[in-house]
Amino acid sequence: MNTRTLRADLLLFVTAAIWGLAFVAQRMSMDHVGPLTFNGVRFALGSVALVPLFRRMERGRAPGFAATDRKRLVRGGLILGLALFAGATLQQIGLAGPQLQALGLEPSTAGKAGFITGLYVVLVPLMGLFFGQRAGLGTWVGAGLAVAGMYLLSVTSGLSVSFGDMLVLASALFWAGHVIIVGKLSPGMDGCDAVKLSSLQFAACAVLSLIGAVATEEITLAGLEGAAIPILYGGLLSVGVAYTLQVLAQRDAQPAHAAIILSLESVFAVIGGCLVLGEVLTVRAMIGCGLMLAGMLFSQLRP
Repeated sequence: MNTRTLRADLLLFVTAAIWGLAFVAQRMSMDHVGPLTFNGVRFALGSVALVPLFRRMERGRAPGFAATDRKRLVRGGLILGLALFAGATLQQIGLAGPQLQALGLEPSTAGKAGFITGLYVVLVPLMGLFFGQRAGLGTWVGAGLAVAGMYLLSVTSGLSVSFGDMLVLASALFWAGHVIIVGKLSPGMDGCDAVKLSSLQFAACAVLSLIGAVATEEITLAGLEGAAIPILYGGLLSVGVAYTLQVLAQRDAQPAHAAIILSLESVFAVIGGCLVLGEVLTVRAMIGCGLMLAGMLFSQLRP
């Protein structure tokens, strides 16, 4: 392994750690603000955080470079923003401990949410069947392992599933759809326009979330101050820094390495949940996590 590849793998490892620990920040923020308020502010920060990146990339373009049509970028940003809004909202409500518990419903934990969200890796090729794409053996084996793992992780001995886990599972469908839409919109774009597209989708998600927050949640300065650290982590680190690291790393990383390392996001979610939030996984749940991680890796190594 050469130095550039090693550096890329290390950057991807840091990216996976940042994204995994973001589930802890998402859970902690629910003690102070509503889910839509949290998403609205953090995605607004994330959108702004990417502006310096694409501005710098713009200056590095060759003279006369044919950039992507602005209408296409805006239209794509709005479409992706809708998918992102749906996925992020369902995921955040699933993690909203105090809010769901007040309704007598059980939320998901940071660790479980990390693994359930990671199912989008398996769902993407399965959803691609509806667009005429073919799924290989690895996809089906990975899906089988992931379903078995999901059962052990989330279904109790009484055959019940927490409401929060179901919402996070629903969000994984939208994350998978989001990936498919990106695959339709991004061909032909250079790195700069891809970052612009991301900034636009984050902005669209922020606007939709804040509209929903104003209509359904109580937004207070005290609440925002209490959730300041989780919001800053979710907006600047999870979106701005991690996305930038991913862009930089994947210029030199081997695709298989990148896929495997980024899958560790779910592992870091469990570690963060245990260390910071005191979450505990049963042996049954840990076996489920192992099966789900195996399914994610298998579907990527043998697509």
